[in-house]
Amino acid sequence: MEPLSHRGLPRLSWIDTLYSNFSYGTDEYDGEGNEEQKGPPEGSETMPYIDESPTMSPQLSARSQGGGDGVSPTPPEGLAPGVEAGKGLEMRKLVLSGFLASEEIYINQLEALLLPMKPLKATATTSQPVLTIQQIETIFYKIQDIYEIHKEFYDNLCPKVQQWDSQVTMGHLFQKLASQLGVYKAFVDNYKVALETAEKCSQSNNQFQKISEELKVKGPKDSKDSHTSVTMEALLYKPIDRVTRSTLVLHDLLKHTPVDHPDYPLLQDALRISQNFLSSINEDIDPRRTAVTTPKGETRQLVKDGFLVEVSESSRKLRHVFLFTDVLLCAKLKKTSAGKHQQYDCKWYIPLADLVFPSPEESEASPQVHPFPDHELEDMKMKISALKSEIQKEKANKGQSRAIERLKKKMFENEFLLLLNSPTIPFRIHNRNGKSYLFLLSSDYERSEWREAIQKLQKKDLQAFVLSSVELQVLTGSCFKLRTVHNIPVTSNKDDDESPGLYGFLHVIVHSAKGFKQSANLYCTLEVDSFGYFVSKAKTRVFRDTAEPKWDEEFEIELEGSQSLRILCYEKCYDKTKVNKDNNEIVDKIMGKGQIQLDPQTVETKNWHTDVIEMNGIKVEFSMKFTSRDMSLKRTPSKKQTGVFGVKISVVTKRERSKVPYIVRQCVEEVEKRGIEEVGIYRISGVATDIQALKAVFDAKRGLAMERFQSEGSCRPHDNKDILLMLSDMDINAIAGTLKLYFRELPEPLLTDRLYPAFMEGIALSDPAAKENCMMHLLRSLPDPNLITFLFLLEHLKRVAEKEPINKMSLHNLATVFGPTLLRPSEVESKAHLTSAADIWSHDVMAQVQVLLYYLQHPPISFAELKRNTLYFSTDV
Repeated sequence: MEPLSHRGLPRLSWIDTLYSNFSYGTDEYDGEGNEEQKGPPEGSETMPYIDESPTMSPQLSARSQGGGDGVSPTPPEGLAPGVEAGKGLEMRKLVLSGFLASEEIYINQLEALLLPMKPLKATATTSQPVLTIQQIETIFYKIQDIYEIHKEFYDNLCPKVQQWDSQVTMGHLFQKLASQLGVYKAFVDNYKVALETAEKCSQSNNQFQKISEELKVKGPKDSKDSHTSVTMEALLYKPIDRVTRSTLVLHDLLKHTPVDHPDYPLLQDALRISQNFLSSINEDIDPRRTAVTTPKGETRQLVKDGFLVEVSESSRKLRHVFLFTDVLLCAKLKKTSAGKHQQYDCKWYIPLADLVFPSPEESEASPQVHPFPDHELEDMKMKISALKSEIQKEKANKGQSRAIERLKKKMFENEFLLLLNSPTIPFRIHNRNGKSYLFLLSSDYERSEWREAIQKLQKKDLQAFVLSSVELQVLTGSCFKLRTVHNIPVTSNKDDDESPGLYGFLHVIVHSAKGFKQSANLYCTLEVDSFGYFVSKAKTRVFRDTAEPKWDEEFEIELEGSQSLRILCYEKCYDKTKVNKDNNEIVDKIMGKGQIQLDPQTVETKNWHTDVIEMNGIKVEFSMKFTSRDMSLKRTPSKKQTGVFGVKISVVTKRERSKVPYIVRQCVEEVEKRGIEEVGIYRISGVATDIQALKAVFDAKRGLAMERFQSEGSCRPHDNKDILLMLSDMDINAIAGTLKLYFRELPEPLLTDRLYPAFMEGIALSDPAAKENCMMHLLRSLPDPNLITFLFLLEHLKRVAEKEPINKMSLHNLATVFGPTLLRPSEVESKAHLTSAADIWSHDVMAQVQVLLYYLQHPPISFAELKRNTLYFSTDV
């Protein structure tokens, strides 16, 4: 592990932000998804007013464990681009108000810690002391000083926030607070001894054990709960956590403070002092909390843990993997009866001295694991979204708690299955003295984190060993207490007051990268979290033989409750011998990786937000802006009717004297010529700048061609030559993106606004014959240009799906991509019962996907036969 970074700001990894005390956590499910005995785990306390769980590893507060990768850049030199001064000052107030509330909690925690100190001191001089004076001074070392520092800070800051105006200054208060960090340094240096002393005293004195296990923390002034019970160990960790939180707040304050504000230089100085302090504290600030002492006296620390999917006996099993300083241990929770301690069962372990990562040519082919069908994964996502909506409705209507709990349980079950069956990226490890083990991950970022954490530990002088049954029992028994990841990373494990994430479209421009030591073939990928796990969403082109790539590529990424964006930088490998036998893909080398939180206040603006992410000495510059789903649902007619985008399809086909618009025919032809076997065709984002260039050419050339036709009576061959030449040179994902954009920007959907309600009703019919009759009648009711274009596209998508084994695009995948594009109405009617973008998605999009899927799965539909067929009822629509 690296020292706490003075460059990377304190943050929590995405996986930890998803964990909370929810009744359907891992304690009720074994690794295969079988339900276990309900009941809270032993020793897990619900602490609604505590900033973090006491089991949170302090290393997470700086960088991701063992990864050493950067997060957001150093503090900005003034306000972020596009943020007005007035808005910035208002944001300062919001930041300060939140910090003040957490400061009150922190002071209450310190008070709770100090409360037993006086009576303990009083008994120390009696004939029956609970603790000696020396033990008391060791355990409570510097707590009184820290309390007084923060009480003074709080008392001075509180009136300034309560009587807020634009002229309020408080930078001097933060500067003074930072200048007193020497007291924290003394506390940190004593922290290990304090914990060890407290534990020894608890073991030898029942009276002190009772005191240390239930300290009463006063709740905030406006809270319903007057007190919360917290352990002494948890409270002793709070000062360490507080330094990293204060540094984060300083960064946020600087971000929203104008450069010319009197507070700016003071906050800058305070941040510098805080960051220097963090950089001086290494990974040993909390060794005792993660230490395991075996009977041989060896000390081990837990470095990283988390849930991974293991392929075992040709099936997927969810495991909890623990990385200690000298051993990797794979475990699952045992089934236990009510009232019994929760325990882990060790499935296997590998001493790090014996652990190797097989190279692609050395690795054996993996056991055959049948991938979960894509359409079933999509169905799960839709079920999860529908259940979310039902839960929100129940809460809004103040429904019964039992009904809500039932829905939550159903949602957890679906999310668990999704988490178990969605990962496909292989991560193989091998014991040089035995067998190999294969994990499947959803994210290359996550695979890299685990690999780097292990390799970093292997640089130390490690010895091979074999654990006795007793030693293994002790080590496995410690896992439950030491784990930092408590619950499966699914959205149903979130607290009600946690952010639901962003729903809509994130526009990202990857500009350039610097810091490479030598020229290479370089590209970036973008990952976002969705349904509790990360997925790769976009990839730049490969910039060849350079140390300073300049991509300047824009991508549109759909977000589904997303909270984080990850950027990975790779060196492209063209050596075909470096093929991973687990998935038959060439292994590219990760040069660096980084992650940022998608803060709604930062990205939900009309302006681009430019940032730099640092990763292993590499700096990647990018810009982003966000469009909410409700905004992206709007169809805007083009003001110019001479082009093709934003113009009614009937106008375009009439003007072109064609049955299917030229743009549709050309894009389909090009995709079928050289993109039908492209992995993720229509799903992978094309470069937005390329798509916009194609859009401009189609609009300009077709408009010019029509003007010539109207004046001369014919089109010249070279009117289309430029378009064809550009299409042949363009990346195929950009062409696919142009086709999707054309349908998305139609002023009304291809299947028309008028028929939309009927399509929604028709797809909901239960009787197959009635549904067939209705759905075919609705097609016949479409205007001819719309129907012919729809049937043309339908046959194209079926041909794409025929190549599913190669391109990974099933009919269901294609329906998911195109359904909303072809059906979404031009104006979304206001729906009182649907209050969030997530609700709109779950209700409307599911039905839109099902409509297109119905036609994709239907035998070939002929325009002539459809029009000629009189067997269908001709009811009004």
